[in-house]
Amino acid sequence: MKITLFTSNQSRHNYFINKLSEISTELFVVQENDTRFPGLVSGHYPASEIYEEYFKNVLAAESKVFGDNFIASKNLNLISLLEGDINKCSLKFLSSFLKSDIYIVSGSSYIKGELADFLIEKKALSIHMGLAPYYRGTDCNFWALHDGRPDCVGATIYMISKGLDTGQILYHAISEIKDSPYVYTMSCVKSAFDSIVERIKNNSIYKNTILEQDRKKEIRYSKKTDFDEKAIKEFYKKKIDLNQKEVDTTMYKNPFVLKK
Repeated sequence: MKITLFTSNQSRHNYFINKLSEISTELFVVQENDTRFPGLVSGHYPASEIYEEYFKNVLAAESKVFGDNFIASKNLNLISLLEGDINKCSLKFLSSFLKSDIYIVSGSSYIKGELADFLIEKKALSIHMGLAPYYRGTDCNFWALHDGRPDCVGATIYMISKGLDTGQILYHAISEIKDSPYVYTMSCVKSAFDSIVERIKNNSIYKNTILEQDRKKEIRYSKKTDFDEKAIKEFYKKKIDLNQKEVDTTMYKNPFVLKK
């Protein structure tokens, strides 16, 4: 089985690359690169003391959940790009990476144009770190905790579409690991990765009925600019009880649960 993954370069993404390599005959990875020191070095997020402090907690949680991962795959074909360069790549440029059985988008820039059309036709999977349709946009699990909705922390695996986070939902991935807000959200990333690997391996990934997103259920649509220093300071002031709301299982579509 050949798999193509569009992703980023953080340790968690390298973990996913290594896991997918175990179940594929050949793995093709288009990896966009951002700083490994968010908050300290300007990249996807600005550099400042507030951002640096926040992302120290995020990186510590990533290390706890995933370890320190480096790509260690023998069946790997890799294209390395700067973040945002994916939409400058023609189908011809990517042609040798576009002959796979399964396509996955996780952590890359928002894909547009002819590549998006190709991936839609190929029924590509996409991972949204947030529980759609309740939380859409960026930094969704941060905002779910900010809003006192830990029951809305998770990941959504859906079919890629032209709209942002509007695709048909295959299932949700959630976690029972709630050591801290940071570990909780990061373990939901692991739940998404592990579930995709497991469900590709057992051939069940496309066998579930799909669910159209009901936009009337949307709680928040967040933009990148919403996640600013003011929002982080407000987050620090909140007393977040990760078990404060009883879980309503009807919110989740065919969920994969990462156990403690």
